[in-house]
Amino acid sequence: MRIEERMDLSETVIFKTVFPDTTNHHDTLFGGRAMAMMDEIAFIAATRFCRKRLVTVSSDKIDFTKAIPAGSIIELVARVIHVGRTSLKVQVDIFIEQMYQDGREKAISGSFTLVAIDADKKPVSVLEGLGIDD
Repeated sequence: MRIEERMDLSETVIFKTVFPDTTNHHDTLFGGRAMAMMDEIAFIAATRFCRKRLVTVSSDKIDFTKAIPAGSIIELVARVIHVGRTSLKVQVDIFIEQMYQDGREKAISGSFTLVAIDADKKPVSVLEGLGIDD
């Protein structure tokens, strides 16, 4: 299997509803909650790519371009976009849909870097043992 194929296969999509317990005083999705969901789906996509123990080491610029009101449906999409020796970079986008209208638009985007580790928490190769063709 080629690395690009593995990246495609690891794409992860999750849908959620924004309920009032996840919103701030403006009745929109709390930014910290959005970041936690983004980190979680980045972890899932990265794990699906390499099937190794991973830890998040950084989150890059996260753009909050549209507020997400309570009662919305959100779609989180995560995709591995770069593979290093011990690390993976995952792009995460959150799209918003109104509950009773067609259409969707990007509301939040950012990227996360995760590192593969062994049982002693030392970095290990993300590609070792995966049978990736050059």
